[in-house]
Amino acid sequence: MAQEKASVQFVKGAAILGVAGLVSKLLGAVYRIPYQNIAGDIGLYVYMQVYPLYTTLLILATAGFPIAISKIVSERVAVGDAIGARRAFRIASIALVVLGLFFFLLLYSGAPLIARFMGDEHLMTPLRAVAWSLPLVPMAAILRGYFQGHQNMMPTGVSQVIEQLIRVIFILLTAFWAMNVYQDAYLAGTGAVFAAFPGGVAAVLVLLWYWRKDKQIRQMDANQEQSAGVAEWTNRQVLRSLLYYALPICMGALVLPLIPLVDSVTVVNMLQWSGMQEDLAKLAKGAFDRGQPLIQFGTFFATSLSLALVPAISEAVAQRQHQLIANRSEIAIRLTFLLGLPASFGLALLAEPINVMLYGDNSGTEALAVQSFTILFATLSIASAGILQGLGRVMRPARNLFIGVLVKLILNLALVPFWGISGAALSTVLAYLVAMGLNVLAVKKYTGAQIGFRQTVLKPLISVLIMSVVVVVVEWGATALMGNMPGPERLFHTIIGLVAVGCGALVYLLALLKTGGLTRTDIQFLPKGKRIASLLTRLHLLPK
Repeated sequence: MAQEKASVQFVKGAAILGVAGLVSKLLGAVYRIPYQNIAGDIGLYVYMQVYPLYTTLLILATAGFPIAISKIVSERVAVGDAIGARRAFRIASIALVVLGLFFFLLLYSGAPLIARFMGDEHLMTPLRAVAWSLPLVPMAAILRGYFQGHQNMMPTGVSQVIEQLIRVIFILLTAFWAMNVYQDAYLAGTGAVFAAFPGGVAAVLVLLWYWRKDKQIRQMDANQEQSAGVAEWTNRQVLRSLLYYALPICMGALVLPLIPLVDSVTVVNMLQWSGMQEDLAKLAKGAFDRGQPLIQFGTFFATSLSLALVPAISEAVAQRQHQLIANRSEIAIRLTFLLGLPASFGLALLAEPINVMLYGDNSGTEALAVQSFTILFATLSIASAGILQGLGRVMRPARNLFIGVLVKLILNLALVPFWGISGAALSTVLAYLVAMGLNVLAVKKYTGAQIGFRQTVLKPLISVLIMSVVVVVVEWGATALMGNMPGPERLFHTIIGLVAVGCGALVYLLALLKTGGLTRTDIQFLPKGKRIASLLTRLHLLPK
């Protein structure tokens, strides 16, 4: 009974963290579009130059520690070592605060050198602005880890969403103020990166509120005595255990911001090296960064699927059901391909109307069209990484993505001077292609999954080619029909984009069902899949 209750509690906690993570990611992807509309390409450039470096330092300072703290605390509590649990919390608190202060001093004092290295000395102030949150965020990480150690995931989930919400509101308000009062895109960018500080304050306050509210934890901390026969952990043992659990997770998470960090360091420098003026290089980099929120939004499903895959694969591994592991892996990769393929082709074909619809002009349209294929390879990379993590191969996806980062760096240096931001876009696509290919090969090796070319690739490819023809015809027809109509250009492109996307999605779904690229088994794997399959059957779109 106790085991069943613990299992339910674990699933509930994982669901809370999963939903909170997805909401945070969605907010993080969407806000950059209105921010660019307010601050322009220069404002977006400033933000995207600084934020990847901050994320990298933040991961070094905190990643893995919440999980490590939660694991140690839960282990110590389970064996009756209340003193060990408190000692772990105290040592982790000291270590993370010291680490946060160290990275704050490093970034704040090194801002002039880093700005020059990025090719823009005006980035010194934004770099120093973002540094202020580095001592604060570890405090939130410590509290989250402690709550998770007591199987209470709600504080972590709520604090994540509140932190992101406050950050987004602060970014948009400060950008509006900076542009309307001072017409200063660098000031808008400084406010945008500084928003991590009020977001961190909000997260800490929420967690402290839960701390005060949760009397059970406080009473246990104050009153619980050491169980007889339990060896007391020393400070050295606690610190060694923290590093043992935290460092692999940290190294795995560290790879994620490295691809945008490579762009921060190389793109503007390479554009200027090729002869482009500094102001034009900054505008070009800002136009290139327009693709980031679209790619994040395009990979949203893969992220959701990955969160579901890890426990599903782990469960099958624990039960030694090898065929189930292979089947779930095959379905996950096929579904990811089915969604990533049309998203990439659709964005590539409609790059101009979507660019104008969202950002107001067509700057960087060619780079956006090239970069759109990142969605396909990134979604497959995320899904296959989820499978490998469920198998316990946690470091393999990180290693593969790091190889992709090296490919990105080499190709940026080779392509950007000759092809501008389109070269940077192509290097991103190829970097994710390499990481995805290595992940999928590892999945086939460790699961025995048979990823059939005809069902997984050929049928969806035929369907997406049919979709592409329809999208091109609809776009051409709408342009011809509305070409002489009066009205703003942005509204004109918005109507064309939405109509073409709607027609393309409908035709792609019908083509998939007609070719058999989407089966009843695939549909039932999705959330509410049985209801969707039943509806399609009643509409005579899916065989009984």
